[in-house]
Amino acid sequence: MGAGAFIEPLVVISLLFGGTWINRNSAYGVFPQHRSRREHTPHERSDSLGSVESGLSSPGDEDSLLGDSYLGASSPSLLVAQEPKWRKREIRLSGFRKVVNTPNTKIFQDRLLSRLLQRFPFLVEAWYWALIYWVSPLTPSAGTTLGRAFTAVTLVKGTVEVARQHALQLIHLEQSLHLFHELPIQRFFLAHPTLLTWINRIYSYIHIPGTILFLVWLYYYTTTRNRLISSRPGTLTAEVDGSPAGPRLYEARRRTMAVCNLLAFVVFTAWPCMPPRLLSDKSAEGPSAEEGRSYGFVDTVHGAGGEGSVWTQNRFCNQYAAMPSLHFGYSLLIGLTIMSIPLPPQRRRSRTLVFGRARVRLPSLKRVLLVAVGVAYPLMILVAILATANHFILDAVAGAAVCGVAWVSNRVLLNLLPLEDWFLWCVRIHKPVPRAVDVLEGEDEDGEWVPGKGVVV
Repeated sequence: MGAGAFIEPLVVISLLFGGTWINRNSAYGVFPQHRSRREHTPHERSDSLGSVESGLSSPGDEDSLLGDSYLGASSPSLLVAQEPKWRKREIRLSGFRKVVNTPNTKIFQDRLLSRLLQRFPFLVEAWYWALIYWVSPLTPSAGTTLGRAFTAVTLVKGTVEVARQHALQLIHLEQSLHLFHELPIQRFFLAHPTLLTWINRIYSYIHIPGTILFLVWLYYYTTTRNRLISSRPGTLTAEVDGSPAGPRLYEARRRTMAVCNLLAFVVFTAWPCMPPRLLSDKSAEGPSAEEGRSYGFVDTVHGAGGEGSVWTQNRFCNQYAAMPSLHFGYSLLIGLTIMSIPLPPQRRRSRTLVFGRARVRLPSLKRVLLVAVGVAYPLMILVAILATANHFILDAVAGAAVCGVAWVSNRVLLNLLPLEDWFLWCVRIHKPVPRAVDVLEGEDEDGEWVPGKGVVV
């Protein structure tokens, strides 16, 4: 691995700390005596209005105009006295709906850790990312998570053979569908060493840092930039410089990633699959091993002169979790989000070309750039996973399917909010919830985009 063994984790840590600093709430002081008057303005609402994650709000959840917006930090005892002890959350699953009472953690909003999170709200997102990565499987072939670590250390010889058989089944299926193009793709890059070096680096070093960078950017573009504008009361959405979709879009994508992980964990635990590169194992014996070697796949990442990653070379990494490919699933999620992200009105201006009686309306330059990036990123990752023999084409198809299911079902994780409320109550912390652009222009409660005009609240 060489320098990558410490450079790559350093990049990840730098991105998390950098995202925390970029997305800080500069209008909020951690210590009461340093707080700015800007953080207490009449137009501000409680966090129950700002996020789809806030569930149902009780009457005491909304700050009145004579409430803590004017009291500030100088009267913390009055703030606590005004907050109800309980709040309401809704549990929804298919047709089942139930409202439950959970602790209202706003009574802890003046404690040091709560104020720290208010100043640096992206710390909450770093915590969520840590939960996604370390507790659930982020990518079947990268990193160390508890789920994959358990699978990796409990592998037996029979599991390896089953994973090889499943890989061969995929090859046979791809051959019948005329989709078995992995070998020609890899041979092309093997014939061009410089391209191969860079494609190895893309596979090893782009996925996790790229995902974190995407989360940092999306949070900034949907939340932080709008918060900076919303510090001016009565600001029109036409003046919003970030995406008018607001934090709801960010939260939905973060939940989608978590659901992707859960679905992938179920699949590769129930159906272990060997990546193409391991089919060439010279030490394996038996007819299936001989058939696997006959294809001639080359492990370009971990072989001599490769670009192995610290995430893929450790004893806890489950090497037989190629199906589905969350390398591609995540990149597709990122690409689709970038392509379709709602733009502020001033960024949507398009040009109309007139050819005689025909009129052709061209999208704005920013939309064109977003579409180009949104297409290029998943395409680049797809080429990388195939050229390095880490995934089959059907692995990528399954990754896309997992992404699609998670995209439309991510709201199921909102049912865990009562557990989060109880956890935060136990540790005496209040989690800040970003405010959103008024629903006159934004997403409705089902996540559908609603065009129109409104004000920042």
